Amino acid sequence: MPSSSVNSQSSPGPIRPAVPCDVADILRLIIELAVYEKEPDAVQTSEADLHRALFGENPQVFAHVAEHDGEVIGFALWYVNFSTWTGKHGIWLEDLYVTPERRGAGLGKALLAELARICVERGYTRLEWWVLDWNSPAIGFYDSLAAHSMDEWTVRRLDGEALANLAGLSTRNST
Repeated sequence: MPSSSVNSQSSPGPIRPAVPCDVADILRLIIELAVYEKEPDAVQTSEADLHRALFGENPQVFAHVAEHDGEVIGFALWYVNFSTWTGKHGIWLEDLYVTPERRGAGLGKALLAELARICVERGYTRLEWWVLDWNSPAIGFYDSLAAHSMDEWTVRRLDGEALANLAGLSTRNST
């Protein structure tokens, strides 16, 4: 999440678990985040996709929102992961975003604090996320919270045709 000193005198608004009527706002914020991260055309999700993921029969993804004057102006979207080394679950923070005009008011910190509280309450050992290496405002914000960098790790991803090709190998090997 990028941070700035805008509205630094304001106190953080309420942080709460997302409810179904928040889905349109969450999607709006996801699109804003994609624009900030220089990927404006990357968002493929829809309100229906988010509704199913967050509120379907067996949700595997969760969200908390930040409000100001009744408007959703930030969100944290996360899911439970697992560490084979600790033998415990943790939280993977997929996205954290606060609208630019409300940054610096403590909402990003409040969202992270809520996820940290969930970790501690549930006995989870880690709260993890990634940050783009060019996003120095966010890196500075995370450093201020004593979140340490995992520089020795490199993120890898399979998607698109490469993912389909590898999946095809699995199908052929299982018959």
